[in-house]
Amino acid sequence: MASLKEDLLAQGLELRETHISQVFLSAERVWKVKKPVNLGFLDFSTLALRKQFCESEVTQNRRLAAGVYLGVVPIVRDEHGVHGIAARGEPGEPVEWAVEMRRLPDRDSAEQRLADGRLTRSDVQQLARELARFHAGARCDAETARYGELATIEGNVRENFEQTRVSAKRVLAERELAAIERWQLDFLRDNAPRFAARVRDQRIRDGHGDLRLEHCYLADDGHVDIIDCIEFNERFRYGDVCADVAFLAMDLAWHRRDDLSEALLAAYARESDDFDLYSVVDFYESYRAFVRGKVASMLESDPTIDAATRERAAHDARKYYLLAEACTRPSLQSPAVYAIGGLIASGKSSLSNRLAELVNAPVIDADRTRKHLAGVDLFQPLADGAFSGHYDQDTTATVYAELLRRAHVVLDSQRSVIIDASFRDRRHRALFVALAEQRGLPFLFIECTAPPEVCRARLAKRAQKPSISDGRLDVFDAFMASYQAVDELSPEQHLCLDTSQAKDAVFAQVRARVLRE
Repeated sequence: MASLKEDLLAQGLELRETHISQVFLSAERVWKVKKPVNLGFLDFSTLALRKQFCESEVTQNRRLAAGVYLGVVPIVRDEHGVHGIAARGEPGEPVEWAVEMRRLPDRDSAEQRLADGRLTRSDVQQLARELARFHAGARCDAETARYGELATIEGNVRENFEQTRVSAKRVLAERELAAIERWQLDFLRDNAPRFAARVRDQRIRDGHGDLRLEHCYLADDGHVDIIDCIEFNERFRYGDVCADVAFLAMDLAWHRRDDLSEALLAAYARESDDFDLYSVVDFYESYRAFVRGKVASMLESDPTIDAATRERAAHDARKYYLLAEACTRPSLQSPAVYAIGGLIASGKSSLSNRLAELVNAPVIDADRTRKHLAGVDLFQPLADGAFSGHYDQDTTATVYAELLRRAHVVLDSQRSVIIDASFRDRRHRALFVALAEQRGLPFLFIECTAPPEVCRARLAKRAQKPSISDGRLDVFDAFMASYQAVDELSPEQHLCLDTSQAKDAVFAQVRARVLRE
């Protein structure tokens, strides 16, 4: 009697296989069958358990791909003993269960887009926005919080190394494995307050658990579907949102696209108001790389898999383990502090975004920070008078203190940082000059200027649609009158630009100055 695999292949279906599932594909549908295995961290050993986890997979994945997961269907044998996929509700004794999905175009996967050279910075920023939205609405309570506690994370780390004591040594030297293990455990011990803060700030949520490029689909119309979350073990799905995003960032780095990896982190930090993720992201990238190495090691040692697949898995395992080790090393690039200021509507934010792409750095902006501190929606106007209400002296001092705190966190991760604010007061500029001097880092203040009539025209245009900025025509004159001339900085620390010129010409000046430094 033929096996389920043989029967379905004979019916013209395509097979893609992992260490825990067989995925059968037609032109328009996908059926995912769980292997009858018990690996300790997952148990699919009985038919009842496989059905249970198929149902869980559909429920959990509909959070990020509602139109993709169609349901759970039985696999039955006909009178000749041949396996077939039954329609939902069709009679017949199930001999197996499968998750039925709508097949997404292969060309839309982020992995294929990357391979084709079509995955852009805008794409990863769109993914970051989708993930920030998903995490904001994800379960967050005392139960999920337990999975952000140091003891739980340490248990996961130790389990990874215990489960790979034998298999990992086939692809990596014992001393290299010991170095990764030592660094991960030392990081947890030495940075306990950081992890406690993540719990306190409610960053431990019911996430995805397996965020990889091959699980992210971006349609040409901008629609995003993210599939294949972890359904078999809540311990791997509950965790720090940073652990989720770091998985995808690690995957981009594994494909040698550090630029897109950093763009993803920067966009997510901005969209979720979570710049503190930079305090733990290197740990989670190393952790996630090791997990992927572990999975590849399991596939490499599976005797039921063909030789070519096992050989590729061995290569991948070594590459993942080496990436886990690379995440433990200091960056070879020296960070810098960039402050971008100027009058209202002088082009600060546009320039900040272009500079971020040039230097692979996150942008921390005052407009978003002020809204988050006020506890209001980003597009809700804070229509106070000039320098009153949410814009009075004390509130503005609090905003700049928070910008400074966040900049410290980013710099601690050995990344450059960009601060987008007006910096109309010399005292505010001095804060970031001192930040750079304390750390022995380069500092550059880029001052955006434009004729007042140009700024007023920009403000009039901005008023026609929702905006995060509260800059308005009725406060422009007061703001301009209060702006303190930049006369305290050396020429090496100050670049003044007229943003009424062509954008590319303006940015060419920035590029020349930054790359020179």
